Amino acid sequence: MAGLSDIIFPSQESSISTNNINKILGDLKRSNLSITNRLRSIQQDADFVEEVAAALAGGVGVDGDGDGDDGVSKTRRRPLTANERCGSWYIRPGLKGASAYFKSTDGHTGQWKFSTRRLNLHLLPVIEECDGTIIIDSTRRGKRMPDSLSKTVPIWCCVLNRTLFPELTESHGLYVPPNVVSDSEKSQMLSRVPGFVDSLKQLNLDLAGLQAQISKPIRPTWVTQETDLSHHFNREDDDWKIFESFRPVICCTSSRRITDSEMSGHSGYVQGAGDDTENWALGLTPPVFWDNAEQLLSTPEADLPQLIRFLVASASSTPQHPQPGTTTTNGVDPDAHSLPPAVTQLTPFLHVSPLPIPHPLPGRDPQGEPQIWCTITIHSTPTPPETWTKSPTHMEVGLGRHKAASRSLRTALPRICEFACRFLLQPQPQRDPEPGSGSGAAPHPRILVADEAGGRDLAAGVALALLCWCFGDDDGRSVRGAGLGRVERPAFTKDLVRARLGRVMTAMPDANPNRATLQSVNSFLMDWK
Repeated sequence: MAGLSDIIFPSQESSISTNNINKILGDLKRSNLSITNRLRSIQQDADFVEEVAAALAGGVGVDGDGDGDDGVSKTRRRPLTANERCGSWYIRPGLKGASAYFKSTDGHTGQWKFSTRRLNLHLLPVIEECDGTIIIDSTRRGKRMPDSLSKTVPIWCCVLNRTLFPELTESHGLYVPPNVVSDSEKSQMLSRVPGFVDSLKQLNLDLAGLQAQISKPIRPTWVTQETDLSHHFNREDDDWKIFESFRPVICCTSSRRITDSEMSGHSGYVQGAGDDTENWALGLTPPVFWDNAEQLLSTPEADLPQLIRFLVASASSTPQHPQPGTTTTNGVDPDAHSLPPAVTQLTPFLHVSPLPIPHPLPGRDPQGEPQIWCTITIHSTPTPPETWTKSPTHMEVGLGRHKAASRSLRTALPRICEFACRFLLQPQPQRDPEPGSGSGAAPHPRILVADEAGGRDLAAGVALALLCWCFGDDDGRSVRGAGLGRVERPAFTKDLVRARLGRVMTAMPDANPNRATLQSVNSFLMDWK
């Protein structure tokens, strides 16, 4: 005879059934979001991106001679521009022409923003030369396109048009996809544009120089997997114009919008599969994926984590070999004139790079004048501040990782700035003149800041602090205290720091100092006693 404990009452049965259904649905969702499904979905979406390029890139091709009769037919093909970090997953190697940095959060409803941290001005000469560009991004399930493409890019185009073409009032409108952005939201966005224009002008950028880079206003247009591209193929006209009076910024959403039935089912397709990589990719990056796509896509799901870790480790351990035929001293080639490709020059004095520091650094500038290097490296292993200075020209700063490192930066910046200023103000001994070169010249000081994030986070933040603290002008040409031998603490304002951040971001568009890094820089400059 069954005991009372063995009897299942109707309410319990319903609860057990519900729990089982929830477990089954959860298992289905997890299996649908498997690494294999994500990588296959990325591959499918990359096929669509290639179709878009074939239909809309136009031009004469990268290797064409461009002997057309007019300016447009002489243009190169419109490049595929990855909106980082997600966009690079959907562009096969060799097809990626540039990177852009338009955040979806800058387009969220009620939070519309023109970012002075992510100016993307490096795209202007590309858009001019190629009569436009194709920006690639994706979005997660349920949305037709990401806010970055439907709102952030349109705001960017509108602000630049009003700033660079003030007399062309007919180009000052805000263009948004009508099937995504309502008239009400568009009106609210448009009301903020004058303030965005003012914020750009307050950076005191070289507007005349920017105007020289682009001859027409820019205008966004949109492509999704629902777009009919057939009429763009086999065009008989050879100019490939999209707009007569604008340069097109083609916003391509690479991922297919999944249906309600696919959301609840097990289709195997993952919309926006390249998003949130920190939650699934195990360190896999787009270059490593595409270099090993066939092997990854043919490996069973259970074996993928081990394979990915192996491929990532192999890619990161590729040794750097010094260039043959050079004689270096402390990583400097006294006869070299050119910077290594991985080094970015922000100002005449300031440079940033990834770690390890690319070698050799040039011992001469492009004009042949001698130069001496000071290197400041930022490391993820915390070290005592009293051990940081290794020599008068080299400092190794151990701050820790991630946000902890960004917060530690505040108390590290006084030492770093003092070290850099001492180097800049120290008289450099004249070199012995070389035969036939006239009198010897004192080498020009150069500073290189490097970090483990490609120079994009902490190194960019340190460079911003140095540009503010050590230099008296926005362009970083005038060393503070050069005539006094010491630096007198100046008064900083938010506008000054913002303008110099604009200089850093213009020179290094892929710099991405996180909020905590910038807060540490601001706190040091504004509050340090």
